[in-house]
Amino acid sequence: MIRSIDVKSTEAAKIYNYLSNTVTPRPIAFVSTINKNGNKNLSPFSFFNVFSVNPPILVFSPVRRVRNNTSKHTLDNIKEVKECVISLVSEEIAQQVSLSSCDFEANVNEFKKAGFTEVESDLITPSRVKESPVNFECKVNDVIELGAEGGAGSLVLCEVLKIHIDENILTKKQIDPFKLKIVSRLGANWYGKTTKESLYEITKPISKIGMGIDNLPEKIRTSKILTGNELAILASAKKVPSKKEFSLRNNKNTTEKHILAKDFLIQGKTEEAWQILL
Repeated sequence: MIRSIDVKSTEAAKIYNYLSNTVTPRPIAFVSTINKNGNKNLSPFSFFNVFSVNPPILVFSPVRRVRNNTSKHTLDNIKEVKECVISLVSEEIAQQVSLSSCDFEANVNEFKKAGFTEVESDLITPSRVKESPVNFECKVNDVIELGAEGGAGSLVLCEVLKIHIDENILTKKQIDPFKLKIVSRLGANWYGKTTKESLYEITKPISKIGMGIDNLPEKIRTSKILTGNELAILASAKKVPSKKEFSLRNNKNTTEKHILAKDFLIQGKTEEAWQILL
């Protein structure tokens, strides 16, 4: 049974709940800003991502408070001083970041409230977060208001001027996701960790064009055992491979072959899966 939600007849708080609980996991932008009077602000936003590489653009969106239709201090600051530092959130600082999200007064410095260390930026006025594994110094190119009511977001387009990376998160000069230990935002009070148990690899078919599920042999394409994901692994090959002598294939019916192929695919043994199916 499907529950369909009519957005126009549903209050903003419920729409926020549906969106924030379904569009997950989301990365977190920990944003440092300053206003024209020198008041500093540090606040997390999970409506955040990278949108361009050349020029390098990060975008986050402070949402107007639903309860009283007021804007966040971060947005107010950025309109006065068009600069910010976007820091990433690791497991080691997640609780501190959560504390910084309290609705403090505009003149309160969340660096002090949440126990973070300020580091002077090289190119802009707002401070970096020493405890964060990655800091992006940014200038704000534009702020796009998406509405005027409570719950409306403002897209803050940030051009990255300088990146600061803690070398402890590198392996062979590459960022190691297990050392980065980034935290993601889900719905309600839930967050996600970056662990070997929760991550898996999918090889991107960039250098080749897969044959597609529609070109798989019918007995494979219409399998009652193999899932769409598993068929997609097979269909990422350029063509159906040549059949070889394969001892495990002998004396097995179609269902048994498909069950064995499924096990091979789970183990990442695509060639063996193809051969048992052929």
